[in-house]
Amino acid sequence: MQEATTISSEEAQPAADPSSVDRRLLIDGRLVETAATFASLNPATGEVLGYAPDATVSDAQAAVAAARRAFDETDWDTNTELRIRCLEQFHRALVEHRDELAALTIAEVGATEALCQGAQLDQPIEIVRYYAELLKTYPMTEDLGNIESRGMQHHRWVEKEAAGVVAAIIAYNYPNQLALAKLAPALAAGCTLILKSAPDTPLVTLALGELIANHTDIPAGVVNVLSGADPEVGAVLTTSADVDMVTFTGSTPTGRRIMAAASETLKKVFLELGGKSAAIVLDDADFNTAALFSAFSMVTHAGQGCALTSRLLVPRKHHDEIVELVKNNFGLVRYGNPADQGTYMGPLISEKQRDKVDGMVKRAVEAGATLVTGGEKVDPGYFYTPTLLTDVDPDSEIAQEEVFGPVLVVIAYDDDDDAVRIANNSIYGLSGAVFGSQDRALAVARRIRTGTFSINGGNYFSPDSPFGGYKQSGIGREMGTAGLEEFLESKTFATVVS
Repeated sequence: MQEATTISSEEAQPAADPSSVDRRLLIDGRLVETAATFASLNPATGEVLGYAPDATVSDAQAAVAAARRAFDETDWDTNTELRIRCLEQFHRALVEHRDELAALTIAEVGATEALCQGAQLDQPIEIVRYYAELLKTYPMTEDLGNIESRGMQHHRWVEKEAAGVVAAIIAYNYPNQLALAKLAPALAAGCTLILKSAPDTPLVTLALGELIANHTDIPAGVVNVLSGADPEVGAVLTTSADVDMVTFTGSTPTGRRIMAAASETLKKVFLELGGKSAAIVLDDADFNTAALFSAFSMVTHAGQGCALTSRLLVPRKHHDEIVELVKNNFGLVRYGNPADQGTYMGPLISEKQRDKVDGMVKRAVEAGATLVTGGEKVDPGYFYTPTLLTDVDPDSEIAQEEVFGPVLVVIAYDDDDDAVRIANNSIYGLSGAVFGSQDRALAVARRIRTGTFSINGGNYFSPDSPFGGYKQSGIGREMGTAGLEEFLESKTFATVVS
């Protein structure tokens, strides 16, 4: 185990102290305190950052009842102008409180300031604006024209209606992105929600609830925000007959359990789950660009991203050359205090997660993989050095299971067909990448069974781009028009034309 000389408890604290802000649940329009709380830790130091309310089953039931009442007894689902106004208010509040949210995200999530300027905060804030604008133009009706039946003319049309009460359960890695990518389209559609934070990052999610309560006209009960360590709270959300839809982002094993629980009442289920994506380097690619992309994308947020390309597929004859380039790039990664402007990689979220990552790396080496660089814990906090493994069996645990840490495995292939076969050899299908001449790279990309794909470093991620996976990477799409439609139902009408 290394000792990190560039990190201290004092240095890792952001300028603003988020723990000084009282965090409460949001239930039925009121900010609610609880009898019990649980600690949220700063992953850069391992020290207590603050305390979050520990919601009970009764709190969850109250939140569900409030969302049900708000959907059934108010005009939220039909008052489009109100929904647009509230989304615009929410967007303004997020922009105005951006720096406070960034400080909290850096401290609790371990995200860097650079990430907060992107997918950790600033891009998610724009998701809210995107859906406010989309709602102004999205066609909620579709005319199907007339048909003749039984000697009469029948006029038909389709109307879009809100799916109902939504339980939204999110993961810890990008809590602002995950919360807002569910909240914004669901609110635009006219749904009411119960948003449950991840136990590791409750303060960030609760802060969003406080902004809604204090700075918007969103009616009581339309949005409810819970935090808690008791798994029974989640069970209430996934099994209650008063919940019409469950949307979950997290691991595939947990997604399977949620889907099974929701099946008892045949809820609509929208899942954004794990990934084990492959980046393919073709033999006509720019190896320097491919190695730079592969190395630095893999250590983004310490590898805690479901769409990261954690398998690097390289031509066998160029294997050693590309491995050396990636190793050199890993050596340039500056990790440490995420509040430091020069830091590229922050910590893993917890000691438990770091132990999981380290255990998978050790088992891979025991199984025959070669540790090229990395594989070390760094204290204080939950840091893990950028890790590169070669001689990896494509069917091994490290090549098949999601690590959720800064670990890249290199697999050699013989030709394009072999590369495609290895890339598709996974239960997951979330993302991928390819480097090579444009036409050839595109041809390879179209053969990979994934929901998103990057060609020569192209960035697909934005509020208007649908995001989701094939196979066991999930069901449905977030963001874009498709993201709104996940929260809508279609009702077909017909009337006899006189």
